Amino acid sequence: MKTFLQEVAHDLYQKTGGDFSHVAVVFPNKRASLFFNEHLVQESERPLWSPSYISISELFRQNSPWQTGDPIKLICDLYKIFRQVTGSTEPLDDFYFWGEMLIADFDDADKNMADTDALFSNLKDLNALTDNYDFLEEGQKEALAQFFHNFSIDRVTELKQRFISIWDTLGDIYTRYKALLENQGIAYEGMMYRQVIETMDIEQLPYKTYVFVGFNVLNKVEHTLFKKLNDAGKALFYWDYDTFYMERTPHEAGEFIRRNLRDFPSELPPTLFKNLNRSKEIIFAESPTENGQVRFLPQWLRQNLTEKEKETAVVLCNEALLQPVLHSLPENVNHINITMGFPLSQTPAYSFVNALLELHTSGYDTRNGRYHFAETVSLLKHPYTRLLSPEAEKLEIELTKNNRFYPFPSELGKDEALELLFKPCNSNETLCNTLSKALEQVALLYQRQQTDEKNAFDQLYREALFKTYTLTNRFHTLLENKEFNVKPDTFQRLLTRVMASSSIPFHGEPAIGLQVMGVLETRNLDFRHLIMLSVNEGKLPKTGSDASFIPYNLRKAFGMTTIDHKIAVYAYYFYRLLQRTEKATLVFNTATDGINRGEMSRFMLQFLIEWGYPIRRIRLETAQSPQGSTPIRIEKNPDVLLRMRQSFDLKNNPNAVLSPSALNTYLDCPLKFYYKYVARLSTPDEVTSEIDAATFGSIFHYAAEHIYKDLTAHGKVINKEALEKLLKDEIRLQTYVDNGFKKLFFHLPLEEKPEYNGIQLINSAVILRYIKQLLGKDMNYAPFTFINSEYPVQEDIEIHSTAGTFRSRIGGTIDRLDLKDNIFRIVDYKTGGHADTPLNVESLFTPDAKRSNYVFQTFLYAAIVCRMLREKHDDRQVAPSLLYIHQAASEDYTPIIRMGEPRKTEPVEDFAKYEAEFRNNLDQLLTHIFSPEIPFTQTEETDKCAFCDFKGLCKRS
Repeated sequence: MKTFLQEVAHDLYQKTGGDFSHVAVVFPNKRASLFFNEHLVQESERPLWSPSYISISELFRQNSPWQTGDPIKLICDLYKIFRQVTGSTEPLDDFYFWGEMLIADFDDADKNMADTDALFSNLKDLNALTDNYDFLEEGQKEALAQFFHNFSIDRVTELKQRFISIWDTLGDIYTRYKALLENQGIAYEGMMYRQVIETMDIEQLPYKTYVFVGFNVLNKVEHTLFKKLNDAGKALFYWDYDTFYMERTPHEAGEFIRRNLRDFPSELPPTLFKNLNRSKEIIFAESPTENGQVRFLPQWLRQNLTEKEKETAVVLCNEALLQPVLHSLPENVNHINITMGFPLSQTPAYSFVNALLELHTSGYDTRNGRYHFAETVSLLKHPYTRLLSPEAEKLEIELTKNNRFYPFPSELGKDEALELLFKPCNSNETLCNTLSKALEQVALLYQRQQTDEKNAFDQLYREALFKTYTLTNRFHTLLENKEFNVKPDTFQRLLTRVMASSSIPFHGEPAIGLQVMGVLETRNLDFRHLIMLSVNEGKLPKTGSDASFIPYNLRKAFGMTTIDHKIAVYAYYFYRLLQRTEKATLVFNTATDGINRGEMSRFMLQFLIEWGYPIRRIRLETAQSPQGSTPIRIEKNPDVLLRMRQSFDLKNNPNAVLSPSALNTYLDCPLKFYYKYVARLSTPDEVTSEIDAATFGSIFHYAAEHIYKDLTAHGKVINKEALEKLLKDEIRLQTYVDNGFKKLFFHLPLEEKPEYNGIQLINSAVILRYIKQLLGKDMNYAPFTFINSEYPVQEDIEIHSTAGTFRSRIGGTIDRLDLKDNIFRIVDYKTGGHADTPLNVESLFTPDAKRSNYVFQTFLYAAIVCRMLREKHDDRQVAPSLLYIHQAASEDYTPIIRMGEPRKTEPVEDFAKYEAEFRNNLDQLLTHIFSPEIPFTQTEETDKCAFCDFKGLCKRS
């Protein structure tokens, strides 16, 4: 395979005799020059004086008195002019997007040397263009006529009127804007190009010969430059094309090359450009997912990577695949050259700045001088914060443990680094200073820690820090010069937007290694083996980015860039890549995602129809190999039994207790019991500003406990009047709820006021409503004697197994115990769930998805209380009950537990009737738990696994 650049190098060497001292070779971009130089060396057996290599943009910049303006400053300057001309009060935040679009329109108009006076004239007067402007071609006149046919002036709607009024000012904005930039010695690219071409003296250019290599679409400025140099005999042109699409008219791929060959004949003969008119290995691969393509890549590279790695290329039509591609490269890739930028938004520097911006904008409340938990912890968790401060992790744990959702800055400044990060910023300028100082300190520390210079990602992250620091300082300069006056949240959005659109170049030796690149970087380069990923409609050609103030028909009439240009450009890139390759694999994904319908690119379909040679089509299968989950059995060997006795034998542990929760856990899943109560594994506390069900219930219990403690301070009897009076005192009731939040959630002293956010405020209101429902239900139940709340009950028991007999204890905490009509009522509050009706006592001990944990717990308490009363020779009844607070508002609701067959249930009003059967089953359960012959196994009821803390260990789904 002889590449295009090799052909050019050979021909140019022959024409110049190897004398390049007065030759400049101009490429669309500088990447190709590195390969071209290598080919040029191979043409000579002696050292050569290299030609100068410049890109087309450098050629214009070298001949301009102006500097290219900073993009942010350009928009700020345009905003000033826009407000002056229109009198608009639109904020910069809203204008920024339109400003980018407007500059793009101005840039395109200047690069194509459009008659801007005519272009920006009032639309009502433009209708005469087809008669008064003889310079327009017939096609342009037809386009204008079509536009005005659709844009009838006879019927002026409100939208049309606004459109026309904007157009009335665009000409004035354009003129004033360019004057403002010229006075500052800066310009946007199109403005610079146009000034250069209008004032350029060809004879003053430093080189005798300019060699233009591999161009395709030319804007009017470039075309004019080429023509001036060609007329002066100072230009040579080398066009890359293939007769396959040049001979097919019309064909988008050859649209611009035909015009170029007509105006500027090529130095190479057409006989060299017949590469697509022969058979070669082309494969179309269909992938079910986007990432499926990346998983296919290692296999493809193992089969197709050539000894000269630079002859193989991976082309990404979707550049977001860069990171997964880099992580999927196989072991046979020795060198890699990445010719596309790495997105700044995928680096730690970006997330660090974003976390800082979030903290000082949405994460800081100027009214009370407090930071918000989520933004604070997000910054403290960032690796760069941990690098800056050894106190960051400790502080995060402390805030999490104490639920400090609204810390003061004084609580956060544990050292100099944290003082810098958490010092409130009262202006954008102060915030910029904080960002710059933080980035500078991170860069210094990061550099000291990273010693492996060969690590590409370490170097990349250092580059990212520098790039982010530079962008921040650009904004800082604008702020200092009073050119950028926006609100803090606007500043945050604009800075993150600019960073998100930035990328960092990879450094390396381009002429060696596997080439990984985007479509635009492939210009002028040829590869023996090629794989293209995401060759989907919408990715090639790319959709979007066509927003403009100038309608399509007017753009076409004035020779500006249109969507047709872009399609033709991408068609050329596609066909040009296939011209000289020996083997090409084009992969597209069939996944439907939003507006992407999972279709192959139109160019693939077109090539499939046109080429005439067989194209192999394959389908990549996503082989699902589910992870086998081997059943887990924990045998009760001597070590496990010893650990169990240490936990539950009173001789070894005086505080041993088997709670209803522990017994319920075993019935639900023996393996979970082992993890939690034998191996004593625990899950880390994850605190968020939201309240989980357990904390919600705890706060309710706390409020209820303290309400009844206060009501019974002078006597145990609760009457209706006391409850009625309390129900009317909403402030007092809210205080009980607030105290629950302060004690159990915020971990604050009772005298300090809690700071609720929206979710917490809603939870507080719901708990208050539940308290009222509880008091309302008790008002109907009164008078009654309140015995105790949060009442601990325990009972020593003997556990028998084949390993021997030992003493342990069962017990827990009863939410409430009261007495009425000689019946002790055990009340268990429930703030969620629904009432169960167990079939019988045995069903409470039978593992099942619908087994009632709540009834089992309350029955266990009832059994303990029954024995306590018997020991005191008290024969009064014990009635276990479950009070579902969220259902208590219903008048016919009763907390009495019912049991039995459907439609034959009976209330459990005297637990003595069920105690013997319950205790018999309990003894069997305890024997089962401590029996050496019965291992701990996984539950068969997989519904129980959904929210299990140990499902990651168990891998049971």
